[in-house]
Amino acid sequence: MSTVENPSAGASAPGSSPPVCGPVRCVWAGAAELGEGLLWSAREQALYWVDILACRLHRLDLASGAQRQWMFAETISALAERAGAPGLIVTLRRGFAVFDPATDREPLYLHQPEGEPPGNRFNDGKCDAQGRFWAGSMDFACEAPTGALYRYDPDGRCTRHDEGFAVTNGPTWALDEGRLCLYFNDTLNGSTYRYDCDPTTGTLTNKQLWNRFKPDDGVPDGMTTDALGRVWIAHWGGACVSCHDPVTAEELGRVVLPTSHVTNCSFGGPDLHTLFISTARQGLTPEQLAAEPLAGGLFAVSVDSPGLPANLFGG
Repeated sequence: MSTVENPSAGASAPGSSPPVCGPVRCVWAGAAELGEGLLWSAREQALYWVDILACRLHRLDLASGAQRQWMFAETISALAERAGAPGLIVTLRRGFAVFDPATDREPLYLHQPEGEPPGNRFNDGKCDAQGRFWAGSMDFACEAPTGALYRYDPDGRCTRHDEGFAVTNGPTWALDEGRLCLYFNDTLNGSTYRYDCDPTTGTLTNKQLWNRFKPDDGVPDGMTTDALGRVWIAHWGGACVSCHDPVTAEELGRVVLPTSHVTNCSFGGPDLHTLFISTARQGLTPEQLAAEPLAGGLFAVSVDSPGLPANLFGG
């Protein structure tokens, strides 16, 4: 396990408590081409994550340090545990599927949304508190605005909520004066949008630009929410994860990583006080790779507030 000093540990907005409590640790030097899909399994006390471009699922047993991997015939990008059945719901290239790591059987597609261009693939996603799986599609070349935001319900219904994205990331949820809001990243344009989200129906309304990131900060990638309601966002090209007020988008602090392309973040560990962070080697030059030997690794850092438990598919 490698430890990296975090020069901005404790950095925060005036009047706020420092969100970062310790150094960044590399817990798996995985050299992932495109690390993503972080999921803490409370029932297994293990962390799952993926390498999208290598079509690989990883599992890290936190207590023993044991590592395991599964190879797929196509990309795998996001996952959640199932409430009423063993195993996981995942997004493969074309849509939603189930996979049980305990059996090693091939994943089984549940639904492939109609109208997805052949050059698209699914990317980031997660479940809401009602057990519905939200995920975005995107252009494999990260150029054309052909991606969309979907919601897949436990009863098999699939709803398309928004479209026109080249690269999608998120979502996550937080409260604004009692209203539940869904946050979603239009990564290529460096923007995060906020929607009012009806928790009962899953309907999205009142789309607003919540934050546009400065070019020096890279672009927003995966994200999560802690128990205080703060939104944490990974920065592709920005070498950090930033922590934000859910209403104003004010930055409250950041975790600095020793590699440029930071892709996702999720809380885990027995007390949910550990922020796990995935990174990528994709797009780095040979010179950058030489300067960033831990690129594509999985990192961890302790924070002041626990995260929220990952929601299960099906409730």
